[in-house]
Amino acid sequence: MALIITFLLGIANFAMQRGVLECGHPALDLMPAAMRRHGARWAMAAEFLVLVGALYLVALGETTWAWAYFGYSVVNGVAGWAIITRRM
Repeated sequence: MALIITFLLGIANFAMQRGVLECGHPALDLMPAAMRRHGARWAMAAEFLVLVGALYLVALGETTWAWAYFGYSVVNGVAGWAIITRRM
C-alpha cells in the first residue's frame, strides 16, 4: 500500500511542478535564457530520480521513506500552491 501511495504522490508532484513551470510567474522570467530552455527538463528529470529512489526504498520495505516522500510532497504542494496563486 505504501508503494501505491508513494507512486500517487509522485504523480501529484509531477503535476504540481508542471503547473509551476507553466503558470507564467514573473520569477520564472528572471532565469537566464539557457535555464528557461533546458531548466524544465532538468527539473523533471530530478523529480523523476527522487521518485524512483523513493519507490525503490519503499519497495525494499523501508516505509520511513514513504513518510519522507509524503513530507516532501506536502512541502512541494504548499510551495507550488503559493507560486501558482501568486502568494509568493
